[in-house]
Amino acid sequence: MKTQHQASIKAYQSGGFIGKYQRLIKDTVIPYQYSVLNDKAPDTEKSHVIQNFINAGRVLRGEDAGDGFYGMVFQDSDAAKWLEAAAYSLSLFPDKDLEETVDKLIAMIAAAQDNDGYLNTYYTIKDKEKRWTNLHEGHELYCSGHMMEAACAYFEATGKDTLLKVMERNMEHIYRHFITEGKEGFPGHPEIELALLKMYRLTNNSHCLELAQHFINTRGENPHFYEQEKERRGWSVWNGNPADTDYSQASKPLREQKDAVGHAVRAVYLYTAMADLASSTDDKALFDACLKLWESITCKRMYITGGIGSTVLGEAFTVDYDLPGDTAYAETCASIGLMFFASRMLENDVDGIYGDICERAFYNTVLAGMQLDGKRFFYVNPLEVVPGISGSAATHKHDLPVRPKWYACACCPPNVARLITSFGKYAYGENDDTAFCHMFADGEICLENGMKFTCKTGYPYDFHIRYEIEKGGNLAIRIPAWSKTWQIAVNGQILEASLRKGYLYLPIADGDRVELTLDDTPRFQYASTKIPELTGKTALCRGPLVYCFEGIDNEDDVLSLSLKRSGNLTISAYDETLLCGSASISVDAMRCANIDGLYADTAPAMTPCKAIAIPYYTWGNRGENQMRVWMEETL
Repeated sequence: MKTQHQASIKAYQSGGFIGKYQRLIKDTVIPYQYSVLNDKAPDTEKSHVIQNFINAGRVLRGEDAGDGFYGMVFQDSDAAKWLEAAAYSLSLFPDKDLEETVDKLIAMIAAAQDNDGYLNTYYTIKDKEKRWTNLHEGHELYCSGHMMEAACAYFEATGKDTLLKVMERNMEHIYRHFITEGKEGFPGHPEIELALLKMYRLTNNSHCLELAQHFINTRGENPHFYEQEKERRGWSVWNGNPADTDYSQASKPLREQKDAVGHAVRAVYLYTAMADLASSTDDKALFDACLKLWESITCKRMYITGGIGSTVLGEAFTVDYDLPGDTAYAETCASIGLMFFASRMLENDVDGIYGDICERAFYNTVLAGMQLDGKRFFYVNPLEVVPGISGSAATHKHDLPVRPKWYACACCPPNVARLITSFGKYAYGENDDTAFCHMFADGEICLENGMKFTCKTGYPYDFHIRYEIEKGGNLAIRIPAWSKTWQIAVNGQILEASLRKGYLYLPIADGDRVELTLDDTPRFQYASTKIPELTGKTALCRGPLVYCFEGIDNEDDVLSLSLKRSGNLTISAYDETLLCGSASISVDAMRCANIDGLYADTAPAMTPCKAIAIPYYTWGNRGENQMRVWMEETL
């Protein structure tokens, strides 16, 4: 049973950190990404996404297919995520020109839908006879899921239902195939499960719920399904290994799974749907599995930045405490998926641990996935970069020292855009009489339960959050676990209050003013000694932000630095000119002198110095240079 649900809000950002990012998405990222999808962005990886839809429409009309299909088998999903980002942006910033652009793209998508409801440009253009024969690699259900999410978002933003009707027809086609006709199988790349639950809530079509339940209940019942499927079809997209059931989270039924395994993005998309279904149907066994999987990730297999997936081999989880920084994968999409999972866990149990992780993932790995100008993107988010090794050595080719403009596999850039524009859905929740403040963002909040208030804050650099209440009720505010001290005041009167699972619950009336002050002290962080490479190392944090050291601030050499244990930490004043608005931390350190040759039997000289750290999400914006999160510690 849902204890709360994502707030149905239009969070009109009036300023602040999140508002600045949302305007960047509106003004720069959405237009730039649309030019990429149209193959009009100079010196950028070819996309062909929109042309694929045009060409599929031609095929269905019996015309020449033009230049055919180009791109990955899941290329359609880039358009879907861009559409979703545009929809959320329109809900924040109405824009007739953008809405017209979206409507034109939706018309192209509708024209690419077959008469039976099938929608996928790869198979429509290239291999129509191979539809639904390669669930392991084919991504048909994955692409449908993303387009369903886009359809729901655009209907909620504009009231226009053209794409929603397209995707309802597509859903019914899928329902006929898997439910009515009883064809065996489940998605190779989970995503449609969570999308079906979104569409169910919007349309109340029970087929959406039934399909989501079917895919979740079926996965793992026959661990050898993909092997059997490959034997039947006799062809492959990229020769994936169907016997690797951990990779596809199919080694055992989902209610029996305890460890987060396999492809990290696929895993957290699946776990999101599991948690959503558990809250929607009061499925306690499914929620218990979610709890075990959540603990596996956040207690044993997650980076300090909220990054997950520690190996390039399969973009996957490995084993407990295997968290190398210099070869980390930590895909941007995986941290976005971790936020999805956290948000759905909150619907089952309002517990601050979920908000804490949601915040950690967002302010560090998710934001690091996009350059500060909105035009370059990281797919992979390492915690250590050394030019000449990172992006060059065979073991480190995936860990790039600078963000590319685009990718052949471009799942992350539009994913970041849709997450930032929908931030309010993760920051706030509601039930009949309560507003839940899971994260802090400057803006106006209007909830379906009638509550209305404004949040004023410069968070994450300002630790004072003020709520001005227009329509009251109950306010539940998460107090972050990192904030060792905090103070709450209502109408100027400081309150003595206790927390319930990390949340402060306050009855508030019309006209009230609630002020929260959190701990702004920068702090050292230490890792479990079970993580092999982090013994004797420390990292710096302030609030939700993990900090890192770049060469450009430290004599072009962070590798020779070690931080003084319990050394003085000095936070700079917020500087609008530093990395689009930021604050650095200065810390007492020692610099190790270089030695002649590769090795020496004489200890190098150590010189006291000050080391400068910047927020991790801002790294890589000033050219190629060294970067480290975890630093050696010295007495």
